Amino acid sequence: MSSLKNRVREILEELGIENWVKNTQVMGDEVILDVVSPSPAMHERKRLEQALKVTFSEQLPEAKLKLNITVETPPEKQEIKGNEIPGVKNIIAIASGKGGVGKSTVSANMAISLQKMGFKVGLLDADIYGPSMPTMFDVVGEQPMSVNVGGKSKMKPVESYGVKLLSIGFFANTDQAVVWRGPMAAKALNQMIRDAHWGELDFLLVDLPPGTGDIHLSIVQQVPITGAVIVSTPQTIALVDARKGVGMFQMEAINVPVLGIIENMAYFSPAELPENKYYLFGQNGAKNLAEDLGVPFLGEVPIVQSIREAADAGRPAALQDNTPVSNNYETITQNMIVSLVERNDTLPPTEAVRITTMAGCSPAKK
Repeated sequence: MSSLKNRVREILEELGIENWVKNTQVMGDEVILDVVSPSPAMHERKRLEQALKVTFSEQLPEAKLKLNITVETPPEKQEIKGNEIPGVKNIIAIASGKGGVGKSTVSANMAISLQKMGFKVGLLDADIYGPSMPTMFDVVGEQPMSVNVGGKSKMKPVESYGVKLLSIGFFANTDQAVVWRGPMAAKALNQMIRDAHWGELDFLLVDLPPGTGDIHLSIVQQVPITGAVIVSTPQTIALVDARKGVGMFQMEAINVPVLGIIENMAYFSPAELPENKYYLFGQNGAKNLAEDLGVPFLGEVPIVQSIREAADAGRPAALQDNTPVSNNYETITQNMIVSLVERNDTLPPTEAVRITTMAGCSPAKK
C-alpha cells in the first residue's frame, strides 16, 4: 500500500468515518473517495464534505481530493440491531436543551442517590467540550487504569463514592481546551463506551452536553438508551430549549422514552426566612411543561448554596444523610425509578438507533 494511501486511511480513522468510505482510489497525487453519508439530510452531507475537505487541506495539502458522496437508503422495515454494553441493565440519558441549568449537578446527585439506594451505578460524562464530573467527584488528575478482559485491554473506570466514572476530563489537562470536529468527538465518546470495562451495573447515567447535536445523535446510535431525563429551570428561555430536548427524544427516528422533567433552581429560601420562597426564574415552568407534553414531572430542586459548595468541593450534596437537600434528590430519583419501571413494563427493550432520516422513519424493535 502506498504511503499516500496509508495517510488517507489514517485521516479517515482519525475522523471516525472509515466505515462510511466504500472505495478509496489513489492515482498519483489524486485521491478519490466514494463516501456513503449516514444521513440523507443535505446539511449533514455538506458538513461531512466540509470536514473532509478541511482535514485533507490541513493534513495532506499535496493531495487533490475528489469526493463522491451518496446516501445509503436501507430497505423498509430493516431490522436494526443495537449493541448492548455487557453487564449494563439500564442506560439513562440526562439532557438539557440549554446550558447552565444545572444538568451535570443533577446527574452527579442522582448517581449518588442511586448508589445510596444499593444500586450499582456508572456515570459517563459525555459533555466532551465541558467535562465537569472529575471536579464534582474530587478525582481531578486521576486516569483510568488498563485491565485485561478476555484477552483485550480495556479502560477501568475511575471510582469515587461507589460510582464508576469515565470522562474526557481524565484525558485532558484542566487548562486544555478540547477542540474537535463532530466526527472526532463522536469517536472519542464511542471509545469511552466500548473500550471500557464497566462490569455489572444497574444504571449507567449519561450526562449529555446541552443542546441537540452530534453527541446526542452518536449516543442514541451507539447504545440502547432505556430512557431520558430532561433538566430545566423554570425560566421561559430554558423551557423553550427543554421542549426541543423532549422533542428530540420523541422523534420517530429516535423514539427514546422520556422518563420525566426535573425543575432545577425552582426557588430560593433564605436561611433566616426558611418558610419564604422566592421564584427568581418563574414559578412551576418545568412542571407546566411536563403536563403540557404529557411526560412525568419528577420534582423540583431549590437554589441552595450548599449544593453549589458541595459540587465545587468534589463531594455531591446527596452524600449528606437526612438533610432536606439529600432527601430531595432521593425523592426525585425514586420518581425516576417509578417512571422507569412503568416504561420497562409497557415497552419492549430499546435498541440503539441508526439515524437514517430525521422524520418518517420508525426504529426497529427486538
